[in-house]
This record gives sequence, C-alpha cells and structure tokens, in this order.
Amino acid sequence: MVELYNGGAYLLNGSELVKEADAAKHGNLSKAEARKNTIAYGILQAHNTSGDPDKLKIKFDCMASHDITYVGIIQTARASGMEKFPIPYVLTNCHNSLCAVGGTINEDDHMFGLSAAKKYGGIYVPAHQAVIHQFMREMMSGCGKMILGSDSHTRYGALGTMAIGEGGGELAKQLLEQTYDVNCPQVVAVYLTGKPAPFVGPQDVALAIIGAVFENGYVKNKVMEFVGDGISNLNAEYRNGIDVMTTETTCLSSVWRTDDVIREYYKAHGREDDFKQLAPGSAAYYDGVVYVDLSTVKPMIAMPFHPSNTYTIDELNANLDDILAEVEKKGAKQIDNPNIDFKLRNKVVNGKLYVDQGVIAGCAGGTFDNICDVADILNGKSIGADDFALSVYPSSQPTFISLVENGAIVKLMAAGATVRSAFCGPCFGAGDVPSNNGMSIRHSTRNFPNREGSKPGNGQIASVALMDARSIAATAANKGVLTSAEELDGIEFTKPKYFFNKTVYDNRVYRSFGKADPSVELKLGPNITDWPEMSALPENILLKVVSLITDPVTTTDELIPSGETSSYRSNPLGLAEFTLSRKDPDYVPRAKAIQAAQKAILNDSCPSAAVPEVKPVMDTIKTKFDVNRKVMGIGSTIYAVKPGDGSAREQAASCQKVLGGWANIAKEYATKRYRSNLINWGMLPFTFDGELPFENGDFIFIPQVAKGIAEKASKFKAYVVKNGDMKEFELTMGELTDDERQIILDGCLINYNRNKRK
Repeated sequence: MVELYNGGAYLLNGSELVKEADAAKHGNLSKAEARKNTIAYGILQAHNTSGDPDKLKIKFDCMASHDITYVGIIQTARASGMEKFPIPYVLTNCHNSLCAVGGTINEDDHMFGLSAAKKYGGIYVPAHQAVIHQFMREMMSGCGKMILGSDSHTRYGALGTMAIGEGGGELAKQLLEQTYDVNCPQVVAVYLTGKPAPFVGPQDVALAIIGAVFENGYVKNKVMEFVGDGISNLNAEYRNGIDVMTTETTCLSSVWRTDDVIREYYKAHGREDDFKQLAPGSAAYYDGVVYVDLSTVKPMIAMPFHPSNTYTIDELNANLDDILAEVEKKGAKQIDNPNIDFKLRNKVVNGKLYVDQGVIAGCAGGTFDNICDVADILNGKSIGADDFALSVYPSSQPTFISLVENGAIVKLMAAGATVRSAFCGPCFGAGDVPSNNGMSIRHSTRNFPNREGSKPGNGQIASVALMDARSIAATAANKGVLTSAEELDGIEFTKPKYFFNKTVYDNRVYRSFGKADPSVELKLGPNITDWPEMSALPENILLKVVSLITDPVTTTDELIPSGETSSYRSNPLGLAEFTLSRKDPDYVPRAKAIQAAQKAILNDSCPSAAVPEVKPVMDTIKTKFDVNRKVMGIGSTIYAVKPGDGSAREQAASCQKVLGGWANIAKEYATKRYRSNLINWGMLPFTFDGELPFENGDFIFIPQVAKGIAEKASKFKAYVVKNGDMKEFELTMGELTDDERQIILDGCLINYNRNKRK
C-alpha cells in the first residue's frame, strides 16, 4: 500500500519521480535550485521575515485556539504587554462546550473569550457551532496562507494552506508581533496514485501512511507535500480527512497540490478569491518520498494505544487471537498499572470481535461526505438494542444543516444512532466515555491510553481503535461485530451535493478584528487566575528527579491528562495538580516537596531547613564547588525517553513549571511543539543518550548552567549527587535561537517580554 524511498528524489513536471541516484540520467539537475521548487518552500519563504532562507522567522496570516487553550494564551500575551490582536485570531468553543464539570468554570471561560474578542479585536465562535478545524477550513483557509493553531491537528494543507499546531507560547509570540523561529524544514513528497476502492475512506489512507512512517520518524518535523495523479481522484473532503491525520506522523506541517476541485470548494464557501493554483515547479527536489497506491489501500484499523498500531481489518479478523494478544501485551506495558487487567480477547465470541461503541466525530470524522456515506450504509437498517451504541457529531452547524436538508440525519436516527452538535470531546475523553473494559471504534484523530476518558487510577480502563466512518457503519449494521466496509453488499452511495449555508455563522459568530475596544473589561470567572511569578534561571541548579519514564514514547496526554481535567485549564496551580496523574501519581507530591526548597531561597531562608534532604546534598556539592543559596536554584526534573507526542497543549510544560520544574531530560523529543513549550516556560530541554547514570529520586547538580546557555553551549557538565559522592556525566542541548536562550535565562516568555519593555 505504502512505499518509502530510501533517500531523496526529484519530481519532474509534477508527475515523474526520479530517485536521486538516477538524477544524472535526466540532465543537469541542481538539488539546491530544485529544493526551491516545492510548494512548501515558496509558502514558507513568502512568510519569512528574517532575510535568511535557512533560518526562518515566520509571521502567520491568522491563528486559531479552542477553549482549552485560549485563556492561557491571552493571559500570557496580556501579561507580556499585548494591547490588541494584530492578526485575525479565532476563538472557538468546541472542547469544553458541555460545561458539565466544575460548576460554572467552563462557561466562565467562554465569557472570558467573548470579552477578549471584544477588547482585543477577535473572532469568537460560540459553543456547538463548529469544531475548530472545520471552522478554519470553511472560513479562514486560503491557498498560500499560513495559519498557526494551539491544537496539534491544525492542518489545512489540502486547501493549499500550510498550518502548524503549536503550544500557546508560540501563539502569544504572534500576538506580541514576534515570530515563529524554525530552521527551514525538509520536505517529503507524498505521491498519491490510483483511485481508492468505493468502501475505502480517508481514514484508511491516513492510517496506512501513519503506520508506515511514525515509528521510523520518516517525516518527523518535516513538511509533507502531497503530489501525484491520485489527488485528482479525491474530492476536497476526502483530502481534508487524510490531511488532518498528518499530525499523527509527527510532521511539522503539510500542503497539497491544488486544482479545480479545491477552487470549487472555495467557491461553494463564497471565497473563490482565496483560491490559487499551487503546484511544484518543473523540477522539484524532495528529501524523501512516501509513495501511496490508493487502489491498494484496504479498510484499516489502528489498535490501542496509538494511531500507528495499524492493521488491515481483514488481517485482524483473520488473526484475532495472535494480534489481540500482542496488543494486550503492549497495552499493559503502556498502562503500567498492576491493578488493571487489560483484556481484549474476551471480546471475541464465536471467532468474531465484538465492540461496544462507535463514534464518528470531530475534524476527521464529522465531515459531510463521511456522514452521508454512513447514512447510506445504515439506511433501513438497525444498530440493534443491545450493548453497541453509535454517536455521530457533524463537524459544524452548516454541515449539520446540509445533512438535515438531504435526509441523512433521518436515516441515521432511524437506524438508532444518536446525532449531536459539533464537539471535539470524544477525541480527548470528554464525551462518549465507554464502560469499564469497553472498546470503542472511532473515526477521530487519536487513541492514546485513557484518551477516551477512563481512569486506571480508579480501576477503570477502556480503549479506542481508530477506523474509517464507513467501516464503523458496517460494524454498526452488524450489531457491533467488527466488520470491514468491503464486506457490504448492495450499498448505493447517493453522494449528495453539499450546500454551504453560513447564515448561522452570520447570526452567531462575533467578529471584531480590527475593531479592538480597550474599554471592555475582561470577564474573569473565579477559576481564571494569572500565571504565578517565575524566577529567572539561576547560575547553578540542583534538580531532583521526581519521575522517570522508560516507555518508548510519552504522550502529552500522559504528561497532563485530557478529559475533565481540562476544565481547570484557566487555573495554572489547579490544573497542575493533575500533572502525570495517570502515569505517575506520585509526581505532584514529589515535585511540591522539593519546590519548598526553592520557595525558601526566594524568601531568603535556608532551603535545607525547608527540605532536610537537601543539606547532605549541598554539603557534598560544596566540597568541590563554591556555591550558596544566592547563586542556586533548586527544583525538579523528569526523565522520559521520548516525551511530547500528540497534543500541542502547553500545559504539559507549564504545569511542571508551576510545580518547580526547571528541566526535562530526554533521549529525544517527540515533537518540536513540546520542546518549544518547555523553552517558552523557561525549562531546559536537555537530552541524554545512553545508560542512565541516575535513578528516580536522585539529585543532579548542573554548575554554571546560566553561563552555558548564554554562551550557546551544547554540552553541560552534570553530577549525580548521592551518598556523599558526585558522579560526573554530560547533558546535551540542541540548537536554540538567541530569543529562546534569553527566554530560558529570563525564566519564561512572560518575563522575557516584561524585561524587553523595561
């Protein structure tokens, strides 16, 4: 289905792939010049303000945030001196729109968002109107534009828009008219050819690609550029469905060749002026190729607990016992809870796998075409009156209106499905949480551990497998028996035309970009608090390792759980109480215990008196170094092999910071966005490759760390201080921009901007 090239390749005239090793046969091809002929290069350079094509300083055309992230971003920018939104900034309310947890705090945040849109000149989309990415597709995308979002699935490449999902600090920088700084990324061609079979949907294609590229990091921090004749065989919604899932490959961004199909999409949405044809030049060089024959893609399933854990549904059904046993083994290791007995084989009855729930939702699943095909599959059928349940969430009110008008909603409801308003909750554990030991199949974006809302600490466990809406519908028609859509007979897809009706947006979306009103008071509910004061980086730091995670990958959801905990997102200290709660419940008390030493230093008192275990450690350090509390910082660090896969939520870093975290140590960072989050909160993004010289609970002393940062050091001497001894080892740090170094030295982005204004 998917082939990865070993090395780079040229694309000639948009159609002919030539491996780099064979380039000499095609004349005098210049790699340096051909690199400039990718679509991605042209868009990046058009937004680059640095004057250096290799060291980019990007200014975006517009931004988007949802109601888990926008309060913290605006609070950060406000504390840093922001007076108005300098670019269009869309605030959507699609993550905590149920307002069911924590009393008034969710709706309080929504009212904060509306007041901020009025005060600073923003665009406010009320709850239930649209999920963030559908609104951006419908109303804000544009060929050649760049959009920054505080959600990792900020992807509109199929519409010719290069979009990047980042942590809140990067959005705050744009609000402060600063730049997004990144080395010019490599570009990988995703060459699509052929035509998918009728029952193969966009999620099937996406999962096939993710399964091929995630584990080997083939596209990590690179741009995926979709080219090839196969694009012409896909409509706009199909392309969007593949594109939004590129986040799960860990790529930086994506962009597609555009054509008349995309022109018609913009025309249908009343924005034909936002279309322009994008295509690579006559000879474009790519740093790799993902070659996808769409005609060979089969209905897919990503088993718990990652979108890359992929199989064809046929393969799974033919080897149920073996595959489920392997999934159980891997899953138990990821859950790492002796009180949880994670089982899937008990769902096999008479050789068939029964699932408990189906969900089609969000930016990936809730699109018009997906739901129309599901309605056709379920037309005249019943999902049954037993355990299995099916929920469908159209991605926006305009989508919902069109589905009502063409009768698709009637077909779904008559079959027994429940149809709900636009909501991202099922994708991150705030809606349709299965029962204990339940298994849910979902056309959504992620299936990380506990992402569906279960709580292993309370003895609750459930799991999610990702599938395309068509195979979910086939399973629903089969009363919960896992079924590939290819097994369906006699289905006639009606493929109704989509009619975009933006009347609901005209009536409900508040728009005031360019019309900031400083007289408006922000509505600050009782849970909305300012960021606590944060110290500048001291000359020397003493870190206690308070969590040591050896899983191959640690997701953002494991660092700071999603679901109902996100209701506390506007209270930094309140949310911090949930840090690592589902992965390492002892993290918070350990971090707080050592943080007491730093608080003592700030109060000019003895840290050893506050935390007695510090005294013998400091005594040992003083045998070799002339240090005292005036030149020391004491705090915590975590070690994880590869942290930060998944969500862009900056809280994964900020929660550690407000609990006294000074650093992370990792073999590598899963994504650029997580590393950026650490930096923007003044945390040191150390790396270490090799057998660990420290254990959980050990102290690590790093002398002259501030000097090293200031002098652009890439290597730092560190010492494990234990039992009266100091064992030296070396920490490393990747490239930092001058601004990033200063942010770390100042202690966080807020301090950095405050200091600039002095």
